[in-house]
Amino acid sequence: MDDALRSKLEDLERALAETVDQMGDPALVTDQERFVAVGRRHSELNPVVEAFHAYSAAAAERTEAIEMAGSETEDEMKEYLDGVARDKASEMDELEASIRRLLIPKDPLDDKNVIMEVRSAAGGDEAALWAGDLFRMYQRYAERHDWAIEPMDTSLAEGGGIKEATFAIKGKGAYSRLKFEAGAHRVQRVPTTESSGRIHTSMATVAVLPEVEAVEIDVHENDIIVDVYRSSGPGGQSVNTTDSAVRLTHKPTGLIVTCQDEKSQLQNKEKAMRVLRARLYQIQIEEQMGERAESRKAQVGTGERSEKIRTYNFRENRVTDHRINMTIKRLPEILEGDLDGFIEALMSDDETHRLMDED
Repeated sequence: MDDALRSKLEDLERALAETVDQMGDPALVTDQERFVAVGRRHSELNPVVEAFHAYSAAAAERTEAIEMAGSETEDEMKEYLDGVARDKASEMDELEASIRRLLIPKDPLDDKNVIMEVRSAAGGDEAALWAGDLFRMYQRYAERHDWAIEPMDTSLAEGGGIKEATFAIKGKGAYSRLKFEAGAHRVQRVPTTESSGRIHTSMATVAVLPEVEAVEIDVHENDIIVDVYRSSGPGGQSVNTTDSAVRLTHKPTGLIVTCQDEKSQLQNKEKAMRVLRARLYQIQIEEQMGERAESRKAQVGTGERSEKIRTYNFRENRVTDHRINMTIKRLPEILEGDLDGFIEALMSDDETHRLMDED
């Protein structure tokens, strides 16, 4: 462990001791905001400091073993002590790697719920069917993690499948895992309508937005145009006799959000506002980071076949994630929501890159 890392850990050790002292102050309980902040800081620091203490203990045991081996005259005992020293050195390496991971700044959005948007892109009717398959895949994934899924707006396609679907997924760590699903998803398969057995390539896009509270993003009523209309199904036929569907237009940005899944106009407006806040928050984040493109647009691209983050090939029973060059030959299981193999590999890759950035 280099001196800079050790010095940083000693600073964190002192900071943790300060939080312990603060938590012992009876006056802290009367200041709820400060009480929560101190508790959160203590929870953040404790795992790092515990790992540092474990590292220090292993280092001390290694030094002791080396010193004892140096003065040992019996070969058998010397060999044993050399083994102890090697084991402790290996333990130190593992603990240092763990410490460096713990020091990576956490994405403040990771614990948030998400709003996802799945849209058919290149490929016509087959793309709409594929978008419907992706929507069901994320439903299954949410069920596997005991997360709640809440449909918000769905536009069905005439030939089956969906033109687009907006839905919320609520559960601990939802954004931390699902954010890696954003992008263009390509499918290669023989459509049911294809008599010659020719493989078609189609696309659907996925956007993943952290859901934010009203207090986190300020949306002025005067900036919004609210239109109401009758909800419709495939082909535009009316499926409701009242004007319950809602379209929100945000004048400053030109963003348009629709919601028609609920029978109540008020509920549809509330859901549409949640989507609008999520989109505006994403834009705000990108502006703060100094990036020119809106993150949502960067996530989904243009929907052309040449753009993809993942390919699902039915004939070869394989799914390939092009970002990490990883292939899994269990396509049916993946479409049933078995996505953790990809997601955990992507999380690990992201962690590696952030570690490199820290260095």
